[in-house]
Amino acid sequence: MGPIALPGARAVIPLWLEPLERLVEAGGAVLVVIALVAMLLFSLALERVWYFRITYRRARRVLIDRWAARQDHLSWSALTLREAWARELIGRLRRPLPWLRLLVALCPLLGLLGTVTGMIAVFDSLAMTDTSQARAMADGVARATLPTLTGMAVAVVGLLFTSRLEHIIRREDQRLHDRLARAVEDNDA
Repeated sequence: MGPIALPGARAVIPLWLEPLERLVEAGGAVLVVIALVAMLLFSLALERVWYFRITYRRARRVLIDRWAARQDHLSWSALTLREAWARELIGRLRRPLPWLRLLVALCPLLGLLGTVTGMIAVFDSLAMTDTSQARAMADGVARATLPTLTGMAVAVVGLLFTSRLEHIIRREDQRLHDRLARAVEDNDA
């Protein structure tokens, strides 16, 4: 697929950039930033799902086996070691949570920024034309509020994922401690 020439456009735009151009036309450059933040947010979310399903479960199994292979399970130092191992493993599961929370909080703010800049552009264009066209103003307001809608939608989905991940981490913390205790009981039986 080669570049296409848009009517009234000065430059030839590659076909793969056409959706990006439509995005900028629909809601401004801030909408592109929101899309980039959303891609980063959902990439981190997919990475966490992959990590939990593959890497974490394997590391949990290794930790349980390592704990069960120890001779001493009852001394203070052994229990402290078990807690440190568990905390490290859960810490690796929890590592991207601050970044996810930051990106979720950033989305509505970027949406608001897009709306404010869009409204400034609408009022600026109305001031230039010296006529108050209700249709042009309504179209401009609709285009200006699109970033807020997009930012809120991305934030809601990101918030749902983040709270679900926090729930999974709390559950896994408890399960890990239970499995470590059960591994010792199974070894002793």
